[in-house]
Amino acid sequence: MSTVELHNFIQDLETQTLNTPTFGKVSRDELTLDLDTFLDSRRIKDVSVNGLQVSGRPTIAHIVVGVTANKALIDAAVEAKADALIVHHGVFWKGDDPRMVGYHRERINALLAANINLYAYHLPLDVHAEVGNNACMGRRLALIPKRVVGESGLVMLGELSVSAPVRSTVLAAYVARHYGRRVTLYSKPERLIKTIAWCTGAGGSLLGEAIDAGADAFITGEISEQHVHQARESNITLIGAGHHSTERDGVAALASRLVQKFGLTYQFIDINSPL
Repeated sequence: MSTVELHNFIQDLETQTLNTPTFGKVSRDELTLDLDTFLDSRRIKDVSVNGLQVSGRPTIAHIVVGVTANKALIDAAVEAKADALIVHHGVFWKGDDPRMVGYHRERINALLAANINLYAYHLPLDVHAEVGNNACMGRRLALIPKRVVGESGLVMLGELSVSAPVRSTVLAAYVARHYGRRVTLYSKPERLIKTIAWCTGAGGSLLGEAIDAGADAFITGEISEQHVHQARESNITLIGAGHHSTERDGVAALASRLVQKFGLTYQFIDINSPL
């Protein structure tokens, strides 16, 4: 297990785009249609308002991508002279208070003042087979995907790309190394792992789907107190690798595709979160 070497996923994507001519541009309407169609955003039920959330300039040549549309990322996009900002966590969520006050007003005001388009794709970017966060986690960790499990459609099931099972502590160290951060492990240290379920972000609530699928381990981003007891009592290894950390790759993979298709330029800007 320790001999498996993976390069930084986002750096690999940026390297791949170096040989792509980056002098193109696309209209806002064409980009919106392309993203909505490619990610099938209209079909997927979500608490996020997916798609174009804030309309900006009509022509797009340079994009910035990041995980969450916080004020720091928006300010960085303004400084980078972005025409569009594409994120996983946007500024509009169904059921939220619609008033433009406080930090919410500051975010929207900064976007409007700079005439930057804001796109957000939540669950559509989690589950996409090519650029989705789950697909990216599988590639980053060299997991072999078998199928999607559970009613949510958000949990992948697969196996390690090694012939023999590994101890849970070895798996946790492997995940930590390839995400460049400490991870949280809840497991019997001697437990052997072969079949793995995974879901990026706040996937702790889907632990039951991993248990029902018969997984030896469940890797996700964010977990809560009750999930620890659920894992212990169900004899499944639970690894939390960080909500933010596990959802950086999808937006970068999506941006790389836009570079290839439209010849746009892009920057991935990481406003880190400890969670």
